[in-house]
Amino acid sequence: MADEEGVRLDGEVRDKLVRTKERWARDGRLLTGEAGAGRLPPGQRLVTDFPVLDLGVQPEVRPDRWRLRLEGLVEERQALDWAGFMALPQADYVNDIHCVTAWSRYDNRWQGVATRTLLELCRPRPEARFVVFHSYDGYTTNVTLEAFAAEDALVAHSWQGQPLERVHGGPARIVLPRWYFWKSAKWVTRIEFTAEDQPGFWEVRGYHNEADPWLEQRYG
Repeated sequence: MADEEGVRLDGEVRDKLVRTKERWARDGRLLTGEAGAGRLPPGQRLVTDFPVLDLGVQPEVRPDRWRLRLEGLVEERQALDWAGFMALPQADYVNDIHCVTAWSRYDNRWQGVATRTLLELCRPRPEARFVVFHSYDGYTTNVTLEAFAAEDALVAHSWQGQPLERVHGGPARIVLPRWYFWKSAKWVTRIEFTAEDQPGFWEVRGYHNEADPWLEQRYG
């Protein structure tokens, strides 16, 4: 199956997985009410691999087909192709990531474009207060403009010095290390700036709207 831009979409949404995650939210699964220890937020366990989690659809996006659109409440709409994206100033960050399914991984090195660079390009209008990420697989998630503009946030194209693999959201994904990792949308293709909050795929299914792992904001 391919979308209108010729991007191949392999697989299908795993309804059983979605129902299970919705039940986790209803039951408050994994919630501990405890304090984090050092770098590890409450209820998390440390892993050294990089688990693969998605809805069941994995887009195959060739760089020559990939586009990143910055739109909504902005002064300058952008439609970056791969060459234009890679020509922007490049950032290199090392951070920890924390998944709502209770795994954490330390010292991930990402290369990509800082979200602050993208903000300089598109210049959100004064009424823009929220950001919605749209992915090639149809996934969406939402954050505040402040969260998007964090100094360690980026659109990453590389992980540990290598191009980001398809299973991890390549060719480019959002990385917001201060929040549970479902906010770091894989296969991103559109970043929309809005005046009103627009909860995304998991947020409307019982997951927390902000998702701070240190406050254990797994569910809403």
